[in-house]
Amino acid sequence: MGKTLVISGGTRGIGRALVEEFASNGVDVAFTYHSNAEIAEEVIAEVSERYGVKVKAYFLNILHPGSYKELFKEIDKDFERVDYFISNAIISGRSVAGGFTSFMRLKPQGLINIYSATVLAFVVGAQEAAKRMEKVGGGSILSLSSTGNLSYTPYYAGHGNAKAAVETMVKYAAHELGIKKIRVNAVSGGPIDTDSFRKFPNYEEIKNEIVRKAPLARMGVPNDLAGICYFLTTEKADWITGQTFIVDGGITFT
Repeated sequence: MGKTLVISGGTRGIGRALVEEFASNGVDVAFTYHSNAEIAEEVIAEVSERYGVKVKAYFLNILHPGSYKELFKEIDKDFERVDYFISNAIISGRSVAGGFTSFMRLKPQGLINIYSATVLAFVVGAQEAAKRMEKVGGGSILSLSSTGNLSYTPYYAGHGNAKAAVETMVKYAAHELGIKKIRVNAVSGGPIDTDSFRKFPNYEEIKNEIVRKAPLARMGVPNDLAGICYFLTTEKADWITGQTFIVDGGITFT
């Protein structure tokens, strides 16, 4: 029987690259979307035709983590098992107003929204996934993180703080779920050129500075994270849990 990945945010950027990576390795995929059902349908058609796996999309408002409970009930109707869960979706735009700014302009609601979408969504999504994984003898859970909690990035205090928190939550989950043969890790990406990154007020300035300093003389792209995420779900990573893997092209040290 084929294995199944559940991933939040699969229509673009890192999430889209992960859908492709897992599908190319024969894994069925249930992914979520928020604002564009049409793009979600395009992903389903392209990926299922290219790799011959089952692909389904489900609406999820990541600002309401509790809705994961109903989401997984819907997934249960379409898939017989859950083996992998990746918490990937993030928020941007108006929902982070007051959270995506300089320190002195931070507002509580923006910070609350970022924390909800990053940490609370990981917790509830991982809890629901773990219930299903236990039934099939184990599995692997991942959270996407960011090196913005390791080195200063302008306007990133809200997100950087939440990423640090989710990496700690990963460690606790790993300790408590290990007995169930469920491994939990985080993958922390350096500056990745995605739609979200392009919303930085000074995007071009930051990008040019990153490329200038980077040992590999470029920013990261979504596919740069896909391989290690897939590796961490395989048997080759069976003794790896509670860890955060930095994938940044050496940029954090510069």
